[in-house]
Amino acid sequence: MDVFILAVFLGIIGTGYVMYGRRAQNPVALIAGVLLCVFPYFVDSLIWTLLIGAGLLAAPFFISFG
Repeated sequence: MDVFILAVFLGIIGTGYVMYGRRAQNPVALIAGVLLCVFPYFVDSLIWTLLIGAGLLAAPFFISFG
């Protein structure tokens, strides 16, 4: 149940990243947003969901093109 709740929150944040990535033409935020929405379907473990989610949440702040 905890993984499900975390997946819902990551999906909501991922949707925001997708919207921002499209408007700002930021491919890193767009890809991170799509991955935040999709990856919880493939990961069962709470620990792995937290680690992958944290990495994807931080990616647009540390990776930039330009």
